[in-house]
Amino acid sequence: ASAGFRLTAVRREPAVLLQHSASGLEPLAWSEDHRVSVSTARSIAVLEQLSDVHSGGQDMVIHRTAVPAPAAACMLKVGPKKEVAECKEKFASSVDPTVSQTFMLDRVFNPEGKSLTPMRGFKYSSWSPLGCDANGRCLLAALTMDNRLTIHANLNRLQWVQLVDLTELYGERLFEAGYKLCKADTPCGELGDFPEFQRRHSMQAPVRMEWSGICTTQQVKHNNECRDVGSVLLAVLFENGNIAVWQFQLPFLGKESITSCNTIESGISSPSVLSWWEYEHSNRKMSGLIVGSAYGPVKILPVNLKAVKGYFTLRQPVVLWQEMDQLPVHSIRCIPLYHPYQKCSCSLVVAARGPYVFWCLLLISKAGLNVHNSHVTGLHSLPIVSMTADKQNGTVYTCSSDGKVRQLIPIFTDVALKFEHQLIKLSEVFGSVRTHGIAVSPCGAYLAVITTEGMANGLHPVNKNYQVQFVTLKTFEEAAAQLLESSVQNLFRQVDLTDLVRWKILKDKHIPQFLQEALDKKIESCGSTYFWRFKLFLLRILYQSMQKAPSEATWRPSHEDAKILISDSPGMGSTEDDQEEGTSKQASKQSLCDTGKGVDLDDTAEDSLHQSSDTGSREPMEEKLLEIQAQIEAVEMHLTREHMKRVLGEVYLHTWITENTSIPTRGVCDFLMSDDGYDDRTARVLIGHILKKMNKQTFPEHCSLCKEILPFTDRKQAVCSNGHIWLRCFLTYQSCQSLVYRRCLLHDSIARHPTPEDPEWIKRLLQGPCTFCDSPVF
Repeated sequence: ASAGFRLTAVRREPAVLLQHSASGLEPLAWSEDHRVSVSTARSIAVLEQLSDVHSGGQDMVIHRTAVPAPAAACMLKVGPKKEVAECKEKFASSVDPTVSQTFMLDRVFNPEGKSLTPMRGFKYSSWSPLGCDANGRCLLAALTMDNRLTIHANLNRLQWVQLVDLTELYGERLFEAGYKLCKADTPCGELGDFPEFQRRHSMQAPVRMEWSGICTTQQVKHNNECRDVGSVLLAVLFENGNIAVWQFQLPFLGKESITSCNTIESGISSPSVLSWWEYEHSNRKMSGLIVGSAYGPVKILPVNLKAVKGYFTLRQPVVLWQEMDQLPVHSIRCIPLYHPYQKCSCSLVVAARGPYVFWCLLLISKAGLNVHNSHVTGLHSLPIVSMTADKQNGTVYTCSSDGKVRQLIPIFTDVALKFEHQLIKLSEVFGSVRTHGIAVSPCGAYLAVITTEGMANGLHPVNKNYQVQFVTLKTFEEAAAQLLESSVQNLFRQVDLTDLVRWKILKDKHIPQFLQEALDKKIESCGSTYFWRFKLFLLRILYQSMQKAPSEATWRPSHEDAKILISDSPGMGSTEDDQEEGTSKQASKQSLCDTGKGVDLDDTAEDSLHQSSDTGSREPMEEKLLEIQAQIEAVEMHLTREHMKRVLGEVYLHTWITENTSIPTRGVCDFLMSDDGYDDRTARVLIGHILKKMNKQTFPEHCSLCKEILPFTDRKQAVCSNGHIWLRCFLTYQSCQSLVYRRCLLHDSIARHPTPEDPEWIKRLLQGPCTFCDSPVF
């Protein structure tokens, strides 16, 4: 590769040890909300990457959960249970060996195994786009080895919930239709005929499934008004070549969210892989399904989407590769790009076929659909076991089992394109390893790799330890530049980039000068709150980098002999027994203080700094920490005021008369105007209009315990005159007077749950992300 595309891969700790061996053809997938799914022999391990602002450790922060495999085997519904059992006994005892042996050895017919090893584990997993579940995050479609296709959601962060079993639903649909796709089909044969028994299984045994992008459908209400409703499609490829296209209404909650299911006949024998083709041309969206065969051919099928706004499809199938050259299509990726010479958008389709990469460039011109295709050879000496692509710049990564990864960068030419490629030897990063799958992060900062031990001194390892390891694909400077020029303007959707920045600041213990200057210019020029949130993130990481690391684990009790009465801790009660027995170590006193006060980490750090500064002269490091803390508070206050303006704007737009909106409007107005140094003409004009509309009414909040008024003196909590403390919702600034509330992913803020009596505009406010870190709220 040319020097301009030289890549230096650096190892990123930690390596995650898997409890079971990896399974399936593409065992690794990385979602848009930064979760890595790993298909294993007993479960799907899910590794969620977090950019933690409260931790000073330099390692990547990973939250680990799992989707367990079902305990019972999946039996495809091919007829009445009694008749199926009789047919199975008949085929197993058949005197014709072509029937009995085919039946006994086919695991689709015998998923429970009996004398064979059980078919446990997962064959494939696929992530939906962002914004599909109840929390606005990604859904996980999982396909087990015994052909059970299910959809899961992680609604409370600690547990995965199965929302629907699509294999069961599709089997019931086929049973009701008599195993015919349409009424015009010829009547099907008897289940006792072995070819018919095979046909009914192959028409509902999934091979792969893929999600489409989110599209908009029109729903007619009872008063004949039309409203736009988001929906997503899931295409499921079956062994006989049929494709079921499920349409789900968003947010997807379960069986009741299924809108339709249509079946398409692809006509491809022995299908192996599936991918969506989505193309945008002149504000028109076109879609289709790319299907690859184990014999070699690749083609795009039209998908007719009924009632989908602004969507179009092909008139007829388009063959991308027609040779039956026995090179199986292992993986397909479709990447939307912009053609710099043709000045239009185009689609790059890449497919792994044996050790080669097949590519096809599709673009629509006045002459119609133009197709350019070719193969990239000389990449690997062994077949490609996994392929992934960075959709932001079109870079493709392939790997073979010998630990070699290739990076392919598309370069446009006048006619079509060519690829610059270079070799990444994982043995130089991890030592001798074998690779089983790769996945690139959403913004292209990291590459996740499943590895096991490679050969040592010409000998294979005795034991295999499956690990998920990470390597960097971008430098800190590239990540910072991408964050500054981001069109997304959401820190949560760029966690892989912010993690690179976090790692650099924690190592160097300062924010690079070029990044500070560039960020200040952005804030001055456009004033977007995204850049203020980015500044807050940098300051918080800088604050953590300057904190002294504890000499021992914080959970371990200290061995000091200093005795401190529990009654000394503020907010904690005491009894005579406590005072006689109870002594507490310094560490437990600190934790009790934190619990009693209900403050966050920044407040605790600030209190400890004030105590140390009162006792004697401050050290330069403490001075610096106090300065950073003051900057953090100033940025947080700015973001709070900006969000308050937004909330007041919603109040003004949705109230026509003097009305109690349940939002402490007067308190928010007074809080904004209380600081003499805050001079925002927009805020003053807005507050003037709102106060005029309120007509001297205050509508204060009242404590639910003692009915006293809750004054609005603090953005984080409300305290009544009797000392009852309620935390405030950071999205609406209402007091959360219940035992159940939500927190953002990084525990930055808390928010209340929406109630049935809330109007739609308040429910929309409560769906927003954290105003400090852009994280979703659970």
